[in-house]
Amino acid sequence: MSVAAIADEVRCPGICNRVSKNLDEIDLKILSEIQADGRITNVELARRVGISPPPCLRRVRTLEEAGYIQGYRGLLDPRLLGFDVTVFASVHLSSQADGDLRAFEDFVRAEPLVRECWMLSGEVDFILKCVAPDMATFQDFVTHLTAAPNVRNVRTSLVLHNSKNDAAVPLELKAAG
Repeated sequence: MSVAAIADEVRCPGICNRVSKNLDEIDLKILSEIQADGRITNVELARRVGISPPPCLRRVRTLEEAGYIQGYRGLLDPRLLGFDVTVFASVHLSSQADGDLRAFEDFVRAEPLVRECWMLSGEVDFILKCVAPDMATFQDFVTHLTAAPNVRNVRTSLVLHNSKNDAAVPLELKAAG
């Protein structure tokens, strides 16, 4: 293994080389710029990545069609909108049969307080990120959640403070590699 490869592995173990080999440096720059500013115009994006607007737009559309860009959305401040409570709920199901897992996922998709749902390995089956306007609303949801089919138990953790909230993929690891 070369010194550069060892340095890459120390900096971003197993990550840098797994970013799709179909992406070139310009594609990575495009993705990085769009992550930083989803409202960037094609003309400005093209200027920043060093190509003309028509091929830039073609590349963006190709990245969208290939699934690298899943969508565009505004990031809202939940507290300013009256959602003062953020809670993570760890859910343990009584059955991990495929049908039961899918049924729970369907249940969660229909719940507006649940903003994220992650299936995990280990002692907890799912972790849910929930927002609510107040604790009473969240408690009503927990009562509803614990009564859902196959839910064995639910443990909640109230968020006191968010130290990092970066939804971006760390493309800088690939760029540095």
